[in-house]
Amino acid sequence: MTLNDIFQYFVPKDKKFFPLFELASANLVVLAETLHEAVNVPVTEREDYFKKIEELEATIEEITHKTNLELSKNFITPFDREDIHALIKAIDNVADYMHGAASRMRLYQVEKITKSIRKLTEINLESCQLINEGIIQLKNINNAKLIKETCKKINKLESKADVVFDKAVSDIFENETDVKNIIKYKEVLSALESASDKCKSVSNVIEQISVKHS
Repeated sequence: MTLNDIFQYFVPKDKKFFPLFELASANLVVLAETLHEAVNVPVTEREDYFKKIEELEATIEEITHKTNLELSKNFITPFDREDIHALIKAIDNVADYMHGAASRMRLYQVEKITKSIRKLTEINLESCQLINEGIIQLKNINNAKLIKETCKKINKLESKADVVFDKAVSDIFENETDVKNIIKYKEVLSALESASDKCKSVSNVIEQISVKHS
């Protein structure tokens, strides 16, 4: 048991860090929803979605900054300081890559959205929803078993995203003759697959924290 764990018995319930984690993960879900919606509307309607994604990514970045400021000001924390930093940073990384995928679609003027792109945004949305559940579950140290199951689901989705990505890239090289299009689609797919990887990173941090403090 760490010194920080001992202090937890004598201090009020955390009112600083968990609200920030929950705010970040809730915004992450909205970002993932917006990205999934963006790839399912006509190209002429996408700009508003892309702008919203940009705003949400900036919001999550600000929450990350605020969390790190709180970390520098507070001696007592709900769990290890390095884990707090790792968790908020991991959430921020997911947002960065989903925003990156949207930015590439916008910058490269990707008009035709493939089934693989839609599938990856759907997988990322489901993963972000599970991250939000995991963050809420983390507030109770007795939720270790439930957290483990949530994290296992996220990890399975990451493996699913890898399969979708590999097949999509293979299909592009097999069927696409325009080099520009190959580059465009591979860049978008890579950003979406990386977002899925980062969801797994969040899952790993959540599970590590749960194991440490259960």
